[in-house]
Amino acid sequence: MPITGLHHFTIRCAPDNLPENVAFYGKYLKLTPGPRPVMPAPGFWLYAGDHPVVHLYANLAHKDMAGTGPLDHISFRGEGLEETRAFLRADGIHFDDLPVPGWPLQQLFLRDPNGLKIELTFDLEQEEKHADGDHA
Repeated sequence: MPITGLHHFTIRCAPDNLPENVAFYGKYLKLTPGPRPVMPAPGFWLYAGDHPVVHLYANLAHKDMAGTGPLDHISFRGEGLEETRAFLRADGIHFDDLPVPGWPLQQLFLRDPNGLKIELTFDLEQEEKHADGDHA
């Protein structure tokens, strides 16, 4: 079975931290809550279009900012690099802005309310096409 892409990530948090997580992923990644099956703990499935890419699962007793275990970061493909930079700056969200040496990629790294590192990867060749008005 070939791998065709990323399906989803599950992020654990405390029940009291669900609202700030839903707000963060909605505002900064434009993900929207959608249908979720019945599960033993509260949570949300956050959708990009028709696909739930982030699952929030509230099974921690309290907010644990000590670390993220073996998970280093979650990467999402982004579009609109300049608009994203301006949006994050306007909201006072700290991010690191790093090119990928030797590749036409730019990465923005920020942290979610749990301290989890979020990577937004932008294809600079696609960004140029969009800037030039070529939306094909």
